[in-house]
Amino acid sequence: MNTSKIAVIGSGFSGLATAALLAQQGHKVCIYEKNDQAGGRARVWEKDGFRFDMGPSWYWMPDVFENYFALFGKKVSDFYDLKRLDPGYRIYFEKNEVMDIPAGMNELEALFEHHEPGSAGKLREFLAQAAYKYQVGMGDYVFRPSLSITEFIDWRLIRESFRIQMFSSMSKHVRSFFKNPKLIKLLEFPVLFLGATPQNTPAMYSMMNYADLALGTWYPQNGMNEIIKAMVQIAEDQGVEIKLNAEVKHIRTENKKALGVETNLGFFEADVVVAAADYEHVDQQLTEKKLRNYSEKYWDSRTMSPSSLLFYLGTNKKIEGVLHHNLFFDEDFDVHAEEIYTNPKWPSKPLFYASCPSKTDPTIAPEGGENLFFLMPIAPGLTDSEEMREKYYQLMMDRFEKMIGQSVRDSVVLKRSYALEDFKADYHSFKGNAYGLANTLAQTAFFKPRMRSKAVKNLFFTGQLTVPGPGVPPSIISGQVVAKEIEKFLK
Repeated sequence: MNTSKIAVIGSGFSGLATAALLAQQGHKVCIYEKNDQAGGRARVWEKDGFRFDMGPSWYWMPDVFENYFALFGKKVSDFYDLKRLDPGYRIYFEKNEVMDIPAGMNELEALFEHHEPGSAGKLREFLAQAAYKYQVGMGDYVFRPSLSITEFIDWRLIRESFRIQMFSSMSKHVRSFFKNPKLIKLLEFPVLFLGATPQNTPAMYSMMNYADLALGTWYPQNGMNEIIKAMVQIAEDQGVEIKLNAEVKHIRTENKKALGVETNLGFFEADVVVAAADYEHVDQQLTEKKLRNYSEKYWDSRTMSPSSLLFYLGTNKKIEGVLHHNLFFDEDFDVHAEEIYTNPKWPSKPLFYASCPSKTDPTIAPEGGENLFFLMPIAPGLTDSEEMREKYYQLMMDRFEKMIGQSVRDSVVLKRSYALEDFKADYHSFKGNAYGLANTLAQTAFFKPRMRSKAVKNLFFTGQLTVPGPGVPPSIISGQVVAKEIEKFLK
């Protein structure tokens, strides 16, 4: 076969996956990474003996990682130690009202039965449907490039679309099985990762409940960045070159063909350019106006996933009464969701998430201390300021301390905030979003931004703003899908 030069913009999960697979086919691949380390949002920050995963903190769908590494004759265990968390996470509803989510199915059924007598059997039926959706969705739908509706004009797929409830809502689906409000919140929680409300998320995504409750919540020892290290090693073993601190400023084109990328380090020729950076940024800022896939109006009309206000905190004492993952659902989910999607503003009574990975991994904090990570979902595009960040830090800490019954603020020895302006500065994130494009029905499959440029024949897109969608496993799959499309193009 002919060897082609391929330029990949961005070294997140999708960029690394694309690069490694194309290099495996014999192509000369170079990744151009804007920041000083590979990983995109899955970077790490280290200071004073603390090590923080800056982005993803949940490890779900372990089969996706195993399947990816198997493409190179490897296993997850060749790179990092994986531990299943039990309980997977804790939900705080009110003080003295907590729900720990067990790893064992018998214990999980007992939990459901405790809150809603007769619901154990319903849970089995619900998860059986979710398992089927997972099998179909993760085995077929997500590996389609969705370049045209004709890919889905297949009677089997059309039939399956109804069987996996593509056209009904997650909210109605959950409530058709369960009545207890706490169980409903538990089952609706995973769609937060999809960037939409349960009312606007297809019931197909109950497959996320199967990923959560059946496949489990895991942790790679030493942190989520271990996945990035493994993917970097695989890519470099295939011959991929990774240039750090190399920001792409422009995609040079001629006669509707990309010639290469202009970076702060100079111009680099390429036979194919793959955009694994923020899609909107590449489309609107790096491509000539006449060659863009979409208009400014199109992007403004998209439903984006939430952004996040994050705090990375190091303490000089141990914090009791928390698990690795902790969800604070002591306020009204619907009100917070409205303030993200319907009437965007800084939330009045937000839900939030607190992670304490040092409970699982003591190497990421100095002895006697804890590594804490706070996340509050917020609407993209809001005005960001230090004053607003501090206001919500105090608000979250007030509730955190009240719920766990102890003081924490006075033990914080390291504190860093991260929000909308940081997402924009570090990742050129559109409106400062954190997770990409929301997985609403109107933004599913071929309704998402295309993987292929309409005007530039050798420009491709991958990542969480195109198919299959947001999240770490979908981003890895996105890289696999676009690599296959490029192989077809190069034949």
